[in-house]
Amino acid sequence: MLKPQSYIFALMIFVLSLVWGPAQAVEGDFIIIGTGGVTGVYYPTGGSICRMVNRERSKHGIRCAVESTQGSVNNIELLRKREIDMAVVQADIQDHAYKGSEEFKDAGPHSELRALFSLHSELFTLVARKDSGIASLSDLKGKRVNIGNPGSGQRAIMERLMASLGWQYTTFLKTFEYKSSEQSRALCRDRFDAMVFVVGHPSGSIKEATVDCDSAIIDVAGPAVDKLVDQHAYYRHATIPGNMYRGNEQDIKTFGLAATFVATDRVSEEVAYHVVKAVFEDLETFSRLHPAFYGLKREDMIRNDLSAPIHPGALKYYKEAGLME
Repeated sequence: MLKPQSYIFALMIFVLSLVWGPAQAVEGDFIIIGTGGVTGVYYPTGGSICRMVNRERSKHGIRCAVESTQGSVNNIELLRKREIDMAVVQADIQDHAYKGSEEFKDAGPHSELRALFSLHSELFTLVARKDSGIASLSDLKGKRVNIGNPGSGQRAIMERLMASLGWQYTTFLKTFEYKSSEQSRALCRDRFDAMVFVVGHPSGSIKEATVDCDSAIIDVAGPAVDKLVDQHAYYRHATIPGNMYRGNEQDIKTFGLAATFVATDRVSEEVAYHVVKAVFEDLETFSRLHPAFYGLKREDMIRNDLSAPIHPGALKYYKEAGLME
């Protein structure tokens, strides 16, 4: 079994191989995709997109690289600052960023934001140490909980769930802000009792938490969750299959949303066109690059959970491919 340090190192090497591939001396556009922590799914998602783009580099001259970030909210901030060109973000974060609501109320609407396509499903995942006495969502009261780092999508959803439950930070004994790449190890070292993660499954981080120590994935269900799903079109009830992780044989009820891929209107029509085309022209290969991509369908990717206007370059490809009129 790989130690956490070895796992992270191996994952980084894997993603770098996806991104860069064989060296080529081609001049042209250079794009950076903002992702998330290296043990989540966003980082290999960005790497997979870059792999598809870079393998056609000799034809279109576009080079693609990924950047590890603090997550969805941070990615929107980096897009605003023009420090990255494209990003993977949660569907709710895309919606609020474009409208200038919730966590983006002070910054205002991000009118330059443009949607490219949606990706895999991400599920709100609550993992607790088996010796913590946590067997349900309500058992988090009075416990030590990692709610995610500022700038992450998991933190944003956790705060919305807390509001729906009528909870405050004082509801917990103590809250922590470990990043997704750090939280599983901290859980197993008994730094806190439970952690939350919004992630596509299977997840290396959740596997680490269930292999390196005795941890249980807890149901996240009830009236407060039903309220969130009813009030927001981007949320939906979901299930984490049983036997996906060690010691968790039963299906787990929860809720989730889609990961989405976005850019801004500063990205040229030509670049956006070729990036989208690289993924859609060989979706079968792309779907094999990570288990979370299994079952992706072109029709769903261009219609589901896209709040911002579709980028003209993406729209050009979709019309050319007969996916839109």
